[in-house]
Amino acid sequence: MSPAHTGASTTVVASASPSHETAAHPEPHEPHAPHEPLSPGTPGYRRMSFALFAAGLATFALLYSTQALLPAVSAGFGVTADQASWTVSAATGALALFVLPLSALSERFGRTRMMIWSMAVAVAVGLLVPFAPSLEWLIALRVVQGAAIAGIPASAMAYLAEEVKPKALVAAIGLFVAGNSIGGMSGRVVTGWAAELWGWRAGLLAVGLMSLGCALVFLALLPRARFFRPASLNPRAVGRTVAGHLRDPLLLRLYGIGALFMTVFGAVYTVIGYRLVEEPFSLGQGVVGSIFLIYLVGTAASAAAGQLVARLGRRGALYLAVTTTALGLLASLSDSLGMILAGLVLITAGFFAGHAVASSSVSRTAKTGRAQASALYQSAYYLGSSAGGTLGALAWHSGGWQATAALALAAVLGVVAITLYGSRVARAERRLASA
Repeated sequence: MSPAHTGASTTVVASASPSHETAAHPEPHEPHAPHEPLSPGTPGYRRMSFALFAAGLATFALLYSTQALLPAVSAGFGVTADQASWTVSAATGALALFVLPLSALSERFGRTRMMIWSMAVAVAVGLLVPFAPSLEWLIALRVVQGAAIAGIPASAMAYLAEEVKPKALVAAIGLFVAGNSIGGMSGRVVTGWAAELWGWRAGLLAVGLMSLGCALVFLALLPRARFFRPASLNPRAVGRTVAGHLRDPLLLRLYGIGALFMTVFGAVYTVIGYRLVEEPFSLGQGVVGSIFLIYLVGTAASAAAGQLVARLGRRGALYLAVTTTALGLLASLSDSLGMILAGLVLITAGFFAGHAVASSSVSRTAKTGRAQASALYQSAYYLGSSAGGTLGALAWHSGGWQATAALALAAVLGVVAITLYGSRVARAERRLASA
C-alpha cells in the first residue's frame, strides 16, 4: 500500500544556521550546489555524518541524563524507584507527544532550522535541570526538555531521506543512531562518575556542558539542505498525510516494532541501576554509570545495520535482532555479574540493530510526508520508552528483576509476532502478483 502524498513543487534549501532562514522566507536555492544527493566518500557526506552524529549524541545524552542516576535521585528526594523513573518517562513521553507537530513545522520551515532551534532549547534547559529544587520541578523541566528534543529525530530522519542517495540511507541513519548510542553511553558514564565524586546534580551539569559542545559541532558542520520542498501547514493537509501513513500496513508494523523494542530497552536500563547498587553486587554510582560503556556495542550494531540488511534482508535482520535481545534477557536472569553484563551486551546489540533497521525502513517506505512518517515512528518509539521505564520500575518494585525481564520478553515476543505476520503478508502478495 503506498503512503499518502503531500508536498509542494518549489525547491528550497534549509540552512545550517538560524540566521540563514526565517519563518517567512525559507532559504533560497544555493546557486552552485550540485544537484546530486550526498554519497559516501564525498566531503558533504562526511560533514553531514559528523554533524548528525553529534546531534544524535547530544539527543540521547540529554534525553536519558537522569537514567543512570535514578538510585541517587531516589535517595536525594526520598522517593521510590517508580516515582524517580518519571524523570525519564516524562521526557520521553513529551518527546512522543511533540514530535509530530514539530515535524509538521519542519515540513514548512526546514529540517535544519527545526533541528537547530530544538537543540538550542534542549541544551539551555539541560543547563537548568541540575538546579531543580524538587522532584516535581525536575520532572517539569524534563517535560520541557523532552518536548524540545522532539524536533531533532524526525527532522533528522527526513533530512537524511531527502539529502542522501537511497542506497546509502540505511548506513547514514545507522550512523545517526550510532550517535544516539554513544550519547546514551557517554552521558551515563559522565553522570555516573560526576555523581560519585560530587553528587547527582553535578552529573546532570556535566552532561549539559557536554551536549553544549556537541550542539556547536552540529551547527558548524551541518551541510545546507538542497532537496527540501516546503509543504503546507494546513492542519487538514497534515491530517491527510498522517492518516495516509496510519493506513499503510507496513508503516503500522514498523511503528509497532519500534515501540516494542524500546519498551524492552526502557525497562532494562531504567531498572538495571537499582539492581546493581543492591546486594549482592553493591556497586557504586560511578561503576554503575560505567556499565553503560556497553552502548559501544550498540554503536557497532547500528553502523552494521546496512550490511545486515544486505545479507539477510530486512526481516532477516529483524529476526536476528530479536533473537539476540531475547538471549540477552535470559542471560540477565543469572546472579553472576559476568552473565548479567553479557546479557546487557546482547540486549544492546539486538535493540540498536532492530531500531536502525525499522527506522530506516520507515524513511524508505514513506516517499512523501517523510517527516510525519518518521515522527509517527518516533512517537511510537518514545511512548514505548516511557511505558518500558514506568512499567519496568513497577515490575521491579513488585517482583524484582525476574518480573522486569518477563515484561521485556513479552515485548520481544510482540516484535516476533509482527515480523512473522509481515512475512506472511509479503509471501501472499508475491503469490498474488505471480498468479
